[in-house]
Amino acid sequence: MHLVTIKKYSLNKSAISPQLKTPLEILQKAKGWLSEAYDETTRQEVRQLIAKSPEKLIDAFYQTLSFGTGGMRGIMGVGTNRMNRYTVTKNTAGLASYLKKHCTTQPIKVAIGFDARHQSDIFAKITASVLSTNGIEAYMFDELCPTPLLVFAVRYLSCQAGIMITASHNPKQYNGYKVYDANGAQMVSPADEAVLQHINALQNSEAVKHIPNASKIHTIGQAVVEAYEKKILEQYFFDVQKSLARNLHIVYTPLHGTGIRLIPTLLQQKGFKHVTVVAKQAIPDGDFPTEVSPNPEAPEAMQLAVQQAEACNADLAIATDPAADRVRVAVCNATGQMQLLDGNQIGALLTYYVLKHYVIKGLPKGHEYMAKTMVTTPMITKIAAHFQVPCYDTLPGFKYIAEMMRHKAKQFLLGTEESYGYLIGDFISDKDGVGTACMLAEMAAWLKAKGKSMYTLLVELYQQFGYYQTHIHAITQTGPKGAMFIKATMRYYRQIPVEILDGQPIVVVRDYSKGVEYDLQIGTLRKLTLPKADILQFVTQDESCITIRPSGTEPKIKFYFSVKTPFNNMIAAQQQADEKIAGMKHALEI
Repeated sequence: MHLVTIKKYSLNKSAISPQLKTPLEILQKAKGWLSEAYDETTRQEVRQLIAKSPEKLIDAFYQTLSFGTGGMRGIMGVGTNRMNRYTVTKNTAGLASYLKKHCTTQPIKVAIGFDARHQSDIFAKITASVLSTNGIEAYMFDELCPTPLLVFAVRYLSCQAGIMITASHNPKQYNGYKVYDANGAQMVSPADEAVLQHINALQNSEAVKHIPNASKIHTIGQAVVEAYEKKILEQYFFDVQKSLARNLHIVYTPLHGTGIRLIPTLLQQKGFKHVTVVAKQAIPDGDFPTEVSPNPEAPEAMQLAVQQAEACNADLAIATDPAADRVRVAVCNATGQMQLLDGNQIGALLTYYVLKHYVIKGLPKGHEYMAKTMVTTPMITKIAAHFQVPCYDTLPGFKYIAEMMRHKAKQFLLGTEESYGYLIGDFISDKDGVGTACMLAEMAAWLKAKGKSMYTLLVELYQQFGYYQTHIHAITQTGPKGAMFIKATMRYYRQIPVEILDGQPIVVVRDYSKGVEYDLQIGTLRKLTLPKADILQFVTQDESCITIRPSGTEPKIKFYFSVKTPFNNMIAAQQQADEKIAGMKHALEI
């Protein structure tokens, strides 16, 4: 294979995103929504798009909102490419058809939850109605619930599936429809593909009319909530109530989401006496009025929590996203200021804390393991190896960690992903921001009792294992032109052979779309063990890595940078890592 330096090439973005005209078939599809099968408000909005907004019309109808791995997610509005009562109805009818064909257990039961986003409760009621019309028992929470609580309910109620109406951390314009299997894990291939076939077999809304069967719609009661809370309270390594560290001061924000229902109460039940909530973000609100995007990955999302923590000299600030399945923290650094930790740093700290205490308990015994996604820092693998616990990589997305849990006949201890998703233990099969928030508070208390902090522990880990830093660069491109751009960008980087990246020889190129890796040092081709996916990865001689992939939930293409440098002090290590990442970005011309 002929190899060249990637710096010689330039990505011409205008050349790979051509202008599109409004196709006649899109217009005809939109006109189909003017029939009596659709309500008058919907018909009026479609008329407005046809008459005045051709570009918006294209974006609303150029494709059908994809039912992919785990479900669907999109902007709310009219059209086949939007989240609305009709796409929810059709997808639920297709799922019901799939369940009736493949489930041998009777009666078929499905648990349903919803968050605080606009129309989430409406979509949940429509979902229950369609399921009941199809003879399926629908168990629905009567108030908003965190996603991990819905996941827990699936197993607790012995359901064959679960549905969570949420768009997780997406902006307020979005909503989503997550589907879980009987194990409480997000559906993966081939199940999701089979559901899609059943959905596609439904040609129009007339085929999915529904009249709710009240006898098959049930409310999920407080017993399920209490059972979930009990599991979290039982899961501890350090008894906070018997330590002076119970005086740890915690500031918490649910970012206008579902975490407010459980997390403050659970922290108090675990023994923490000083928990304050950011008042401006305490009330669930689908408008997310204090932020542009309720995503804890964005530093500005935690700005109010950090300000409040600094004002009251708190030890820890915790934020969960609106679905309460992701969690981020800010901790006191060496100068006494609150410093945000990224998803990889939190994962490294949790790995150390959980595995160290399993060792104290007499584990591991040789049949335990943990898992992380392939774009999560390799520092976690190093820490796990120190405790003689294997850490396995999966494709990006916590659903693949859950899939590994299903098939490995070993004891699962911990799962981490760089995008602030974590799971301790195996009593559910998805990331759990509620349980993780409690565990992070417990860790902070344990460290405070030793005269340390999460920041000082992080420094110790860097001293022991080396300094690892990650960075994500995302390019957002919406609509049909954006989809073409993302596909063409992936194709571009696959077609440009690479030899050097920021002065470092590339030793391995992995193309997960082909399921192979090229070892450039010895000139061999090997099969990858992970499933095929639209992911490309370059690994350099100094253990730096770049991973390129389209986002699975947003119209973005993501570049994940991971570097390792020696550690003398935090400032010098960060500067050296920043320079390496800047050089790699320059080499990729992004």
